[in-house]
Amino acid sequence: MLCGARMSAGLLHYRTWQGRMRGPWCSVWPIARVALGNLLRRRLFWVLYAFACLLFLMFFFGTYLLAWAESQLPEDPNARLRGLAVPAGNVMRLVRRALQILNGSQETFAYFFVYQGSMVMVILTLAGAVLVGNDFTHRSLSFYLAKPINRWHYILGKCLAVAIVLNLVTTLPALVLFSQHAMGDWDYLVDSNYFISSGLGAGPAGPRLLVGIVAFGLLLSTFLSVMLVATASWVRRTLPLVMVWTTLFMFLRLLANILVDGLQHDARWRLVDLWNSICLLGFAGLGYDHGRWPTPQPSYLEAGLVLLGVSTLCLIYLNQRTRAVDVIK
Repeated sequence: MLCGARMSAGLLHYRTWQGRMRGPWCSVWPIARVALGNLLRRRLFWVLYAFACLLFLMFFFGTYLLAWAESQLPEDPNARLRGLAVPAGNVMRLVRRALQILNGSQETFAYFFVYQGSMVMVILTLAGAVLVGNDFTHRSLSFYLAKPINRWHYILGKCLAVAIVLNLVTTLPALVLFSQHAMGDWDYLVDSNYFISSGLGAGPAGPRLLVGIVAFGLLLSTFLSVMLVATASWVRRTLPLVMVWTTLFMFLRLLANILVDGLQHDARWRLVDLWNSICLLGFAGLGYDHGRWPTPQPSYLEAGLVLLGVSTLCLIYLNQRTRAVDVIK
């Protein structure tokens, strides 16, 4: 009997832990790693990520394609293009305007973050259901909380996983674009007044622009990760999550535009549009002056307070939501 018990224990492959014991806060990364593994095994995620990379490729190769198109246009601005009924001068102005946007200035990264935001919202709806919603649906959260960790370790691990996905879609491609322009001209990398001194546009370059890009990505990661984890723990499923995010980032934007632009109400009504508040602070990091906005906008402080308030409410909800989970230790 004793020999049989020893053989059974050996078959279970039990072994003593030989490594160094770490604190509970070190569990944040394993939680994020497991969550990312579940997401990266989904083919749909890679399909959506490929579509997100298409926009990055348009920005990356757009300068070369537009420069080639400019060289192919006739010098006479009144000449008609073959197959088109528009003068060459009109096409030339459009090409030069696009080249000015893609020259690596603050406008380049402002347009990139705004256009990439649509793909971010689509990817996050999938990520929210996989990373967080399934834990509540299949009662996996009890397994996490039964370990010697508390609810904040779990919340931070999930937020870290969402932040990594966000940076893969936004910050990392933006840094590649910055590197592309830096390799083309060394002054772009070291001179903060590069665009002003060369007459190519306005706004900072060099380290100042690099800090603004990283700050924009950090803002997106911090706010959207907390909000996604809270929303996914509430609705859990992908389809309801799509409806909630559509309401938050499309319906509220439409409502804000109607109230401010249509009915001429106070600009503070635009604070209900959370994506507008994110862009407002992100553009401030890129060096945009508040007076350059074509429509009335609330102040940077008001936008920051709204985002901070929403994040705080999400964290309070997550604390209460995880407290309600039955755990047997």
